[in-house]
Amino acid sequence: MRNSVYNRLIRDVPIPPPRFQCFTSSLLILLFLLAGEALADNWTSPAAQLAAKITAVTGPGTVALDFKNHSSLRQTDVDEIRRGVLIQLATLGLRFVNAEQAAATVQVFLSEDLRDYVWIAEVHQGANESSVVMVSFARPDAQLAAHEAAAMEVRKTLLRSQADRILDAAILDGTPSHLLVLDSNGVIVYRMQDGRWQSEQFLAVAHSRPWPRDLRGRLILRKDHLFDAFLPGIFCRSTSSAPVTMTCYESDDPWPIGTDQYGLSAFFAPLRNFFTGVLVPGVGKQTTAPAFYSAAALPRDKYTLWMLASVNGPLHMLDGITDRTAGKLAWGSDITGVHSGCGSGWQILATESGDNRGDTVRAFEFPDRDPIAVSQPADFGGPITALWAESSGNGAIAVSRNSETGRYEAFRLTISCGH
Repeated sequence: MRNSVYNRLIRDVPIPPPRFQCFTSSLLILLFLLAGEALADNWTSPAAQLAAKITAVTGPGTVALDFKNHSSLRQTDVDEIRRGVLIQLATLGLRFVNAEQAAATVQVFLSEDLRDYVWIAEVHQGANESSVVMVSFARPDAQLAAHEAAAMEVRKTLLRSQADRILDAAILDGTPSHLLVLDSNGVIVYRMQDGRWQSEQFLAVAHSRPWPRDLRGRLILRKDHLFDAFLPGIFCRSTSSAPVTMTCYESDDPWPIGTDQYGLSAFFAPLRNFFTGVLVPGVGKQTTAPAFYSAAALPRDKYTLWMLASVNGPLHMLDGITDRTAGKLAWGSDITGVHSGCGSGWQILATESGDNRGDTVRAFEFPDRDPIAVSQPADFGGPITALWAESSGNGAIAVSRNSETGRYEAFRLTISCGH
């Protein structure tokens, strides 16, 4: 049965609305006053390279520039890089004016991935099509690090164990609380009574085609009705009040893969077990990506970085402009993002191949540019078959198949802060 589980080993800059900074004559004077100030060795060469590439497109003349930082660089570094690029451009014959007077406008984006700094310049000249130039250079070596004494803990709460494969689960807060469990037959509604989940209702999923062998499904809680259920080629919608009913019909609509706060959908391959890579509405300008098994959102100050566990192995990182791949990580095909309030606020939960007994889930952060393990691995009694973020983003649902009993077990995962 383990053969049906996919656990294989597994780049930041959304384009903002056009906005250009006006460089006045006083700034130009200040620029040359600072020209004699040494630029840090780290930035001198790439600043010169980027300036040369920009000038190769614009030629000498007037230009309006705008700088955007979408990397982990400190503001002091960003200021130094900006000054260095401006000095190099002035040396090459460019004069800085406001956008209305400029022959060309340039947006410079400072970006990065796990291995390189990536600086991108988008050049606009009249009615001509925009030109994009870039430079990339290696960042200081950094290896994947794990804290000896992890500051956070991945906590597991068993929700349901059953013989039929569990595809997803969701908790409805209320008095009493309710639990929804999606399996190959339908949605089972449980009510909390005397400290235990008691079966209350079964809502069957009607479908005319056989399910694929490695069946996947998704439950999404809604505000105007209770929930939606997504299965290969099938969409189901519940009513909003008791007695709850559910209507299912054939559909190729995209599945939600994010949370209420960070929404993104993707088309699912109905005869397989992965997403095709077509994204709705997309990540910035990026509406397609390689086929992938799972996705996780990692909010940044000015944008959201989306990570995709691709079918062909590498972890892809989409920022709205670039699609970069991470180095070799010991991550499985299931990842998701969780808002815990700990550390930076958001962590990535990633599956890892464990010992012969089962897989594990560990929490990671990206404080700079490389993933840092911030928890010890949470052990499971078998291979993990599903990992989905809750609609709220405050937790995740993990499903594993117990290697000893053969039963499927659904857990709610949360992250507790260290003390």
